[in-house]
Amino acid sequence: MMNTRTWIVALTLASAACHKTAATPAPPPPTVQVAQVEQMDVPLFREWVGTLDGFVNADIRPQVEGYVRKQAYKEGTYVGREDLLFVIDPRNYKAVADQAKAALERNIAALAKARLDVQRDRKLIAQEVIPRQQLDNDLAAEKEAAASVESSRATLAQAKLSHGWTQVTSPIDGIAGIAQAQVGSLVSPSTVMTTVSQVDPIKVQFNISEVEYLRSAQGNHWAEPARGDDPLLDLILDDGSVYPARGTVVVTNRQVDPRTGTIAIQGAFPNRGNILRPGQYGRVRAAIDVRKGALVVPQRAVNELQGAYQIGVVAPDGTGEQVANRLIIEEGLQPADKVIVEGFVRVRPGMLVHATPSSDSSTASATAPAPPSPGR
Repeated sequence: MMNTRTWIVALTLASAACHKTAATPAPPPPTVQVAQVEQMDVPLFREWVGTLDGFVNADIRPQVEGYVRKQAYKEGTYVGREDLLFVIDPRNYKAVADQAKAALERNIAALAKARLDVQRDRKLIAQEVIPRQQLDNDLAAEKEAAASVESSRATLAQAKLSHGWTQVTSPIDGIAGIAQAQVGSLVSPSTVMTTVSQVDPIKVQFNISEVEYLRSAQGNHWAEPARGDDPLLDLILDDGSVYPARGTVVVTNRQVDPRTGTIAIQGAFPNRGNILRPGQYGRVRAAIDVRKGALVVPQRAVNELQGAYQIGVVAPDGTGEQVANRLIIEEGLQPADKVIVEGFVRVRPGMLVHATPSSDSSTASATAPAPPSPGR
């Protein structure tokens, strides 16, 4: 769609009388194809360059340090949540867990002995065999043994977690990327081993101007997160094809970028089959407005000559804006007018023409042409 208006100069073809002489007969009128001006509601589209990205991108980082012993997934394929991706050498962490388990059992035994000491002291105190101080000491030892048991349990739980974290799994469903850590590599929590991206739905980000955002807010609100499930966005891929599924706006950024005067919009497109991938570029198209009752002519009715645009019509001058393969005429035409779409170069003002319907016209006949008529 053209971003600026195109001035269309209407070429008036007036009927002219045919002067015949005895010597030279008048040439037959040239045949031209005409299309009727149509009146309809026309959506006005705009396009922006967009970048595709995963709806969620999860960088896979290990939670423990160690050497990679195994890669358990195939790069570039779909993985499910909790699917195993890598195995880190678990032997050291298993030894730590076994040690923590043994310490817990030792402290549990010490707690049992402390409780027996307290029970015995209570009986001896009743018989006045031991001093009160010994009971107080054994009560303190019992509490200390109980605290040691709880500490050992926490240590064992942490050791089991660390041992489990040697199994590196995917936190989301998605496409797993190329591995950045190979078998034998030493990894740590700062190492990105690979990335898993959720691509169904897939996200596309594009920037619109502040003026376009304001017109949306005052008009059909197309740039706001979808109200309902009505998809408003089309995606034109790099090969020129239009992606078959339509998308919706899911995020409008909180601010306008003061450096560019644009605001970021994020849309979501269904991506069954995972055809679309993060990093692709495309053009996002949206209907920003609807021109009610617009007068429309075929685009091929407009003829360019030395930078000027002309159209053979039965009306005075008008202006136009390109929409798809048609032009909107803002003024100067009536719905019943006809415009020349074929044979314009053979026509001169005042020349008699033979008009036939064009395939561009909704009233065109496929069986017989219309009779000759004077052009205006």
